[in-house]
Amino acid sequence: MSPFHPPGDRLRSRLTQRVPIILPPDATRRQAAVLVPLYKNATDYHVVFTKRTETLKHHKGQVSFPGGSFEPADGDLLTTALRESYEEVGIRPEHVSVLGRLDDLSTFSTSFTISPFVGLIPYPYLFHPNPIEVAIIFDAPLAVLADPAVERRFIRARDDGATIEDYEFYVNGHVIWGATARIVHHLLELIHGSGEHLLPEM
Repeated sequence: MSPFHPPGDRLRSRLTQRVPIILPPDATRRQAAVLVPLYKNATDYHVVFTKRTETLKHHKGQVSFPGGSFEPADGDLLTTALRESYEEVGIRPEHVSVLGRLDDLSTFSTSFTISPFVGLIPYPYLFHPNPIEVAIIFDAPLAVLADPAVERRFIRARDDGATIEDYEFYVNGHVIWGATARIVHHLLELIHGSGEHLLPEM
């Protein structure tokens, strides 16, 4: 495994120095937002994931981040991410130190535009998963996710005929794929300082 340097204030700095890609409103897609929760224990930073139940309408059984559809009462997408995180896993908004926003991305199999927000939460944290939406909560160290041995890259064909590079991560007996895997890949790029849209350090 290659050396991995934890993010700390460096990730906050990089997220605030860059301009995230924000996709324009699209009448054919629903706006959604997710929280990418991080916590720091004695040795490492960890990313918190959920596995969705098999009874949900969208993305059933998939590994995901807490989040959901934008509602007009939210006012903005960050509020959506924090509200949904509280409803799904019990993370209180006041317990989240928001580090910044990642690039928007669109889902392939469902018509969503997702806005991810990265936030630090206290450790240890007592989660309260909603049993209707969340089957399990698990975490993975950033150092493990950054290990090339757990990542698979491949070329994926979209419905419109275009092809893109896509990703999968194999950790803790789970397969992280789809939009969640692309968010993880983007986060790791920023931490390593090799993201395409990363602005120079100030």
